[in-house]
Amino acid sequence: MGSFSIWHWLIVAGIALLLFGNRLPRMLGDLGVGIRNLKAGLAEETDATSVRLPRD
Repeated sequence: MGSFSIWHWLIVAGIALLLFGNRLPRMLGDLGVGIRNLKAGLAEETDATSVRLPRD
C-alpha cells in the first residue's frame, strides 16, 4: 500500500501519453532549445569574466 508497483506507473505513463502525446515532441524540442541556450549563455558569461580590463 505504501509504494506504487510497476503497473501503477505504466497506467500513469499511458494516461500521460494519451493526454500529451501529440504535444510531447514539441515540448521536448523546446526543452532542448532551452538547455542549449542556457549552455551558450553560461559559456558567454565565463568568456566575459575571463577577460581582464586594464586599469587606469
